Amino acid sequence: MPTSLPTPHFDRFYRHPELTALLQAYADARPDLVQLRELGKSHEGRPIWVVVLTNTATGADEDKPAIWVDGNIHAAELTASTACLYWLHQLVQGYGSDAATTELLNTRVVYLVPRLNPDGAEWALADKPRHIRSSTRPYPFDEPHVDGLTVEDVDGDGRVLLMRIPDPHGGWKPHPEEPRVLIPRQPGEFGGTYYRVLPEGTVQQFDGVTLKANRDVEGLDLNRNFPSMWRQEFEQVGAGPYPTSEPEVRAMVDFIVKHPNIGAAVSFHTHSGVILRPMGTQSDTDMTPEDLWLIKRLSDIGTELTGYPSVSIFHDFKYHPKEVITGTQDWVYEHLGALFWTVEIWAPNKEAGITDYDWIHWYRDHPPEDDLKLLKWSDEQCGGLAHVDWYPFEHPQLGKVELGGWDRLNFWRNPPPHLREREAARFPKWLTQIGLTLPKLELLHATAEPLGDERWRVRLAVANAGYLPSHITKRAVERKTSRPCVFELDLPETATLEMGTRRLEGPHLDGHAAKQSLQAFLPSKELTADRAQAEWIVKAPVGTVLQLSAHAGRAGRVRASVTLG
Repeated sequence: MPTSLPTPHFDRFYRHPELTALLQAYADARPDLVQLRELGKSHEGRPIWVVVLTNTATGADEDKPAIWVDGNIHAAELTASTACLYWLHQLVQGYGSDAATTELLNTRVVYLVPRLNPDGAEWALADKPRHIRSSTRPYPFDEPHVDGLTVEDVDGDGRVLLMRIPDPHGGWKPHPEEPRVLIPRQPGEFGGTYYRVLPEGTVQQFDGVTLKANRDVEGLDLNRNFPSMWRQEFEQVGAGPYPTSEPEVRAMVDFIVKHPNIGAAVSFHTHSGVILRPMGTQSDTDMTPEDLWLIKRLSDIGTELTGYPSVSIFHDFKYHPKEVITGTQDWVYEHLGALFWTVEIWAPNKEAGITDYDWIHWYRDHPPEDDLKLLKWSDEQCGGLAHVDWYPFEHPQLGKVELGGWDRLNFWRNPPPHLREREAARFPKWLTQIGLTLPKLELLHATAEPLGDERWRVRLAVANAGYLPSHITKRAVERKTSRPCVFELDLPETATLEMGTRRLEGPHLDGHAAKQSLQAFLPSKELTADRAQAEWIVKAPVGTVLQLSAHAGRAGRVRASVTLG
């Protein structure tokens, strides 16, 4: 029998066994709405879970249009997992009482992957954490470091902070009004107290003069391992030896390819407090105009409902102006032609009252006043834990140092515990609205007209009841990645087909999205482009039952039976 819904805790992050138990509890509580499937296994052999959410009484998930949502592809971006869990809880809890949620699960399906990278998350959540980018697999080489500084929790307090050492050649100095805060040394400045700042970690083969910071031995970035626009390591760090070489990415790609009903996707990351839209490798002027208009419109709705601004990846979110960022967005939209957004959860800058900042360039240069605002936020809203006051530590290789600075995992890369649910609560309405815009194939009629001599004219008519066209984007039509409406007729042995073929390929079907305002000079040429019909001539005795069906890749499938006579 179904059990009561679990009570999740959104102020903390779940280890993998707890996460598994929580997801199973939802499936046990509402087996009519929730199925738990294994997407694949991680590098270390942990199952990667996909939660399938739909009302099974209204049809199988493969027969319904779908939205895909994933999180935590990057190891320490744990709030991404929280956002997925929060929507899961809202969907199951709201079914039957909230009209939009009920409609979504009755007519569409949600494929939800709360943690795409369970290995990396486990390392980030360990008692002595490691903050790697993605997978725990050594890459590009598998040998350990033999010299240099390796970033890790050197004093065993469960945090990875910074180390500062007094040095007249250092690039940092205490803020004149607040010595806890370090600010950059000015050009040409001399005569003050300065510090050299290093990541917290251990050192091997230090010669007393030179020191380098080692890259993580585990140098993969799973978000650079997707097949579209994949580039080698010298062009794209962490990309892996070949596209989908990593089991986590391969599992996701295999699933989406095998589920052509997926028409939209959202990937949760942290941080910046921004919604990122395609494209990643080309400008807006190079994008198919109709797709740009559509994605901008849905992105604006996202801004309205979440409070997060929506920006172009190519124009507004590059790590370097001469480089492009490729990843999930390129494969889902630029390759498959499905809708896609990356959501970067949480903006500590904004939380501290810093309103005029650039998502990337702020980290290269910002006024010292911003640092004071952030420290004030740490003191007043985070109990002084976001910025750790500098404290002395006897480093095993470097001697006397001070540890401190920003706790990046718990307060910067992720919101502090008391704000995690608030951030996750921003997204369910927008995600649900995206799901409800998806195309949805519906049956208009299935008829059989007698023509005499046991001959019948059989018709199957369908319509797209969704906002979006059956192909979702023009990109999908250009790339031939979404099939148009396909009609099929299943004949029993007592029947013969005299006109038509058992499988007919019809057109793509428009949705009800208005293409222009009512003040436009000319009406749309296709007034019923949301409808299509197939016709056959069949010879069969009275009482014969014919099975008819129609499916349009991203709009789902409908079935009908017709009894002759």
